[in-house]
Formats: sequence, C-alpha cells, structure tokens
Amino acid sequence: MTAPWHVSDALAHRYASGAAPETDAWSLEKHVESCGPCASRVSAAVRAGRAGPALASVRAELLGSLGHAPETTTTRGHAAPARPGGTATTRGRAGPARPSGPSVAHPVGRGARIWWAAGPALRGSWVVAVVLVLGGAFALAHGAGFRGARSWLLAVSPLLPLAGVAVSYGRHADPLYEITASTPSGGLRLLLTRTAAVLAVCVPLLTAGGALLPPVAGFPGAAAWLLPGLALTLAALALGSFVGCRAAAATLGGGWLLAVAGPLLGPAGAAGVARYFAGSAVQGAWAAAALVCAALLALRRRSFDHLETR
Repeated sequence: MTAPWHVSDALAHRYASGAAPETDAWSLEKHVESCGPCASRVSAAVRAGRAGPALASVRAELLGSLGHAPETTTTRGHAAPARPGGTATTRGRAGPARPSGPSVAHPVGRGARIWWAAGPALRGSWVVAVVLVLGGAFALAHGAGFRGARSWLLAVSPLLPLAGVAVSYGRHADPLYEITASTPSGGLRLLLTRTAAVLAVCVPLLTAGGALLPPVAGFPGAAAWLLPGLALTLAALALGSFVGCRAAAATLGGGWLLAVAGPLLGPAGAAGVARYFAGSAVQGAWAAAALVCAALLALRRRSFDHLETR
C-alpha cells in the first residue's frame, strides 16, 4: 500500500507559474478532479499569480452572462486550476479553464450538466428524426395498411444511432468541441458518454416501436436490429478515430443503405433483408464484429485526444 498522493504547495506554485513538467501537470490536472483540498490549493496559487486578474475577469463576465452574482462558490468551492495566461492546458493543447472536482459550485444545476454531457444530438433535430421514423412506420402500417412496415423499420433502425453519433461529437457538430476536447474528461470518454445517451434513446423507442407493428412472415423479431446496430455504432467510433465521427458515420450509413435498399425494393422484399438479421450465425457474426470494433477502439483511444483537423 502506498500513501495517497496530494499536490504540494511547491508543485502548485510551479504549476501556476508554468514551470511544472508536462507529466506533473497532467497528474495534477487529473488529481484535482476528485480532490477538493488539492483543487483549492492549486486554485489559490493560480489566482495569486499573474493569471489571477484574467481568471477573475473571465469568471465575472461568464457569471454575469448567466444572470448570476459574481461570486457563487461555497466555503468548499474553488475555482478551476488554469495554466498561466488564463488557460488550462491538457494533452499538450491550450484551452479555456475548466472547473474541476465534485466540490465545485457550478452556476448551473446538475440536470443541466447532464444534459450538456449528453451532447448536441439530444438537443437537436436527431431526436425529431427518430420520432419521425417511428411515426412514419406506424402511419404506413396502420394508416396505409402496409404489412412490411416492421421490416422497413428494422432495416432503418441501425442507421439512427450512427446519425446520433455523427451529430454528437466533433468540430462540425459540437460548438464547444475545442473546449471539451481539451479537458481531462474529453476525448473518448465524452464521446462514449454521448454515444450511450444516443443508444439510451434509440434502443427502447425503436425496439418497442417495432414490437407494436404488425409482424412480417419470415422476418425476425423487433429486437433483431440491436446487435447490428451496436456493431455499426462501434465501427463508426473506431473508424471515426481515423477520419472523424461525421465522415465515419456517413460512410458506414451509406454502405448499410446500399446493402438493404436493393432487397427492400426488389421482389424479395422483407425476405431479402431478413438475411442481415435472422439466425444465430448472423447474430453471432454481428456480435463478433462488435467485439472486434470495440478492441480496435480501445487501441485507438488516444487518437481522440487530438483535435480534429478535417
């Protein structure tokens, strides 16, 4: 057993003056996320340094724009540690200072922070698209008497998580991307959080919606899309580590559409699409593909520490 590590006064002052080695700065920035006393120590050192006036000015302007009083911290609260000049540097990049630690008194509530972490997808048009897809399937089934509505819904369902991932992360989708990507909790960790939020919406809505539609002879059940959807989502994340989430989602989504459009529009109809979902061998192949993509994503996890340039 080793004694718990904490930030010393000397290290806090070296960090505040910009003299701390990069490895020490990394350790300090990660540590203050969960240690209130150390975060307070570092915050005091930074505010006492040359970055103090700039931080105070930025904090006052931010709180003023949110309609709060200039000072909202409690006796346990503390400001975020920041690199000299008013910015916090993580992973070798400069970015705006970020509040750290569970004892920070945020000017917004916990519900709002969770809503922000869920990502732009759950605040934009993507949820509307999911509802429209479900509404269209029900209109075809119960309004127009189209018996193949369930097969169409299951064919389209794996695309919706891809669309949610595409609009959840990256410089093209998230106006706060450069800020969030420069924090210790950014990168793959935040991307997975937002992907989980996308799946939390897709899985129950699409599965329940498919179960309520009339069954199609020879077509699998409403949950048959789950493994293909998971595999395609993980594949989009893994490919996104190379080309960005938006390009990866567009590439895989376009490939999936080409694969299912022919059978759906052809004479085979639902039976032609069923081969992508039905049978233990097919589902096993999707599960194996999901594991491979997850392993590749784990190997490529550091690629999300760098800002997108495309």
